[in-house]
Amino acid sequence: MDVPSLNVFLLVGALVLVAAVLAVRASVRFGLPTLVLYLLIGVALGESGLGIQFDDPHVAQSLAYAALIIILSEGGLTTRWDEVRPSLGVGVVLATVGVGVSTALVALLGHYVFGLNWTLAILLGAVFAPTDAAAVFSTLRRVPLTKRMSSALEAESGLNDAPTIVLVVLISTNQAADDGPLIVVLLILYQLLAGAGIGYAVGRLGSMMLHRIALPTPGLYPLMIMTLTVLAYSIGAFAQASGFAAVYVSALVLGNTRLPHRAATRSFAEGLAWVSQIGLFVMLGLLAVPSEMPGAFLAAVVSGVVLTFVARPIAVWVSTVLFRLRLPEQLFLSMAGLRGAIPVVLATIPLAENVEDADWLFAVVFIVAVLFTLLQAPALPWLANRLGVAPGVDAHDAELESAPLERVEADLIQVRVPPRSQLHGVTISELRLPPGVTVPLLVRDEQTEVPDERTKLRYGDEILIVAPRSLRAATERRLRAVGRRGRLAGWFGEEGR
Repeated sequence: MDVPSLNVFLLVGALVLVAAVLAVRASVRFGLPTLVLYLLIGVALGESGLGIQFDDPHVAQSLAYAALIIILSEGGLTTRWDEVRPSLGVGVVLATVGVGVSTALVALLGHYVFGLNWTLAILLGAVFAPTDAAAVFSTLRRVPLTKRMSSALEAESGLNDAPTIVLVVLISTNQAADDGPLIVVLLILYQLLAGAGIGYAVGRLGSMMLHRIALPTPGLYPLMIMTLTVLAYSIGAFAQASGFAAVYVSALVLGNTRLPHRAATRSFAEGLAWVSQIGLFVMLGLLAVPSEMPGAFLAAVVSGVVLTFVARPIAVWVSTVLFRLRLPEQLFLSMAGLRGAIPVVLATIPLAENVEDADWLFAVVFIVAVLFTLLQAPALPWLANRLGVAPGVDAHDAELESAPLERVEADLIQVRVPPRSQLHGVTISELRLPPGVTVPLLVRDEQTEVPDERTKLRYGDEILIVAPRSLRAATERRLRAVGRRGRLAGWFGEEGR
């Protein structure tokens, strides 16, 4: 690439990145998931827009895999184990059994309704099976869900990429037909278990190493941690295991140990993940061919309706029946299974393997990802409130955010007293926070003051709490308990959940 071409490339890339970052604000304001906006930016830049040509599925697949490694790393590093653990079983079953049920039901639709051969029909079901972490969390950040719901969705979207990628690769390369269903199931289980084991080992060894060495500058710690997650993927791939499972598990282990400069690592990972998401979605939009969309539109609408209102609810019911989830919880899990970039990424695999009618499959998946995400995502806050799975506002919780204070191994917790919260009227002493936890600052009517034990909280107040890291969970439980039941929370047996 000569210098003028490089300058044009940098100019276009910078403009796209600026537009993508501004699109985040627009998506929050209007309740739209950012992935749709990024995909449409890619389409606008493509052959039907500005005329940028990009039609190499092999390059797209490689770049998509690289972006997914970064996105899954950030997901694991920013996931708190104590929050995801209670619903890990639900998430694992949804990511395995749920994927199988959804794949089978959509495959039956493809074969008997659309008349597809079994290879293409199963691919249709498989690419639609996983939920997309980026789509789910960009939307659910606006929905104050119960811990049970948010952790189940988080675990599912972090884990279901691995089995579906394995399945789509096996089908696209005809290995599934050669080996038979039993061998395929055993191979998927091996890849998942071996990948998770490799990820755990890399995470633990990496954590031990980082605690025993002193790097010359703080900026090297985030770089080393992200490199360890990439190393986990590479070892998993060389071992013929799931590299994506290895990435997520290694990042989960690293993110839940007391790493040096943890705050800097989280910020670094989040920034890389945003760049990866923007690049991934824009690239997939470039790969789309709008002229092929009309011929796939009807099949896409039918597939999306069956997927959303038949296959996904049945998969959720089968996966959660033993966990005794309430019907409203099952309904919300069904509707919150957003399909975003992951199905589109999976659709590039048949393209790269020259599977017959792979172009049609890609068009169907692209339409479903855009259309049904636009329909589902804005309705989720309303649906969560109607189904009673969003107690954050209805149950008058305090709104909590925390930031780490690395040198003293403490966290700074920011507490806001929302309308109707039972924190209103409670004095600082009546909070009965664990010993060693302090309240150094109160913000009221845009004025700051140092509270004492007799200071009463009011609606709209914000207080800053410094808690030793070992006491953060207990502090947050107590604050949530008082937010629900007031100063007599203990008498009601309120634990804060």
